[in-house]
Amino acid sequence: MNTDNTSIEAIELRKSFKVKNREGGFLTAKKYSQIEAVKDISFTIQKGDIVGFIGSNGAGKSTTIKMLTGILIPDSGSIRINGLDYKKKRREIMRKIGVVFGQRSVLCWDIPVIESFRLFKDMYYIPNEIYNKNMEMFTDILNLQEYMYKPPRLLSLGQRMKADLAAALIYNPEILFLDEPTIGIDVLAKDRIRDFISQINRERHTTVILTTHDVSDIEALCHKMLVIDRGSLLYDGSLEAMKKSYAIQYGSSQGEEEINLEQIIKHIYEGSFL
Repeated sequence: MNTDNTSIEAIELRKSFKVKNREGGFLTAKKYSQIEAVKDISFTIQKGDIVGFIGSNGAGKSTTIKMLTGILIPDSGSIRINGLDYKKKRREIMRKIGVVFGQRSVLCWDIPVIESFRLFKDMYYIPNEIYNKNMEMFTDILNLQEYMYKPPRLLSLGQRMKADLAAALIYNPEILFLDEPTIGIDVLAKDRIRDFISQINRERHTTVILTTHDVSDIEALCHKMLVIDRGSLLYDGSLEAMKKSYAIQYGSSQGEEEINLEQIIKHIYEGSFL
C-alpha cells in the first residue's frame, strides 16, 4: 500500500523501437536499426498535481504517456501508480486512471453519447448514486444536455472532446491523462474544458498529466512541468522555478507573470535553455 503522497513514480524508463532502414532495393535483405525513444527517465508526481508534459514532436512524450497508461511496456525500468506496480497490479491500476487522447475518441461512433456512458457504467460497475451524481455535474459544467443524445460522428470537435472528458471521469479515476485536449477547439470550448479540469482537480484532488503544444493550457492549469527532448528528461520542477531560471539566464527584468512562456519553450526546443 502506498503510504506517501506519491501518485506516479517512474524509475529509469527505457523504450526502443526497431525501424526498417530505407536504403537498398526491393530484393536486398532488409536492414533495421534501433531508435531509442525514451532513455532512462525518472520522475515522481504527487497526488493532486496538474503537470504539463511538453516536448517537440518526436521528443518521446507520447511513448512515455503510453507506458504510464499501460499501452506500451517499458524495455526496462518500472512504473508505480499510487504505490501499485504495473507488472503485478495492472487490472487494479487501470481502474484508477482515465485517459483522453485528443485525436482518438473512446466513445462508440454510431450510437448516442449517453449510451456510451451507460456502457462504461456497466463496465466499471459504477453504483447508481455515483453515476447519477457525476452525470448531473458533467451535464451542468459541460452542457452535455445539448448533444448527449447524438452519436459522436455528428458532434463538433469541442462537443466530442467534452463528451470524452466526461467518459474518462465517469468512474472517478484518481489520475487523468490528457493528450492535446484542446487541439482545434474554439476559445469558448477551451475555457469550459479548462474550467472543468480545474474544478475536478480542486474538488476531487485528481492528479492530471497534460501533454499539449498550447502554451495557454499550461499557464491556465499547470503547477509543475516535465520537459523531454530526444528521449531524455530536461526539466522536472515548477513552472514558477522555470521562469525564474530563465530570467536569471537571460537577464530579464520582467516579473514572472510577464515572462513569455512561449519564448521559453522555443528556446528549450532550440537547445539554448535547459
